[in-house]
Amino acid sequence: MEEQGVGWIAAIVIGGIAGWLAEKFMKSDMGVIMNIILGIVGAIVANAILGLFGIALGGWLGYLIAGFIGAVILIWVGRLIKR
Repeated sequence: MEEQGVGWIAAIVIGGIAGWLAEKFMKSDMGVIMNIILGIVGAIVANAILGLFGIALGGWLGYLIAGFIGAVILIWVGRLIKR
């Protein structure tokens, strides 16, 4: 996260926003803490997946986009596992 110019506090804030956006998009019901976790872990997952295709997102906006994409993927996978 530091390499992209996003600090820990910013990662928590941006992760929370990304998780909340993904929660609304996927119509799931989770709490604030889970939104933050989904956003941060989602950003890591999405950056890893996008890295395989040679795409790198950096900065606040890139972290938000990656967090949203990753959180949506994690919610989707979670729903698949629940079934």
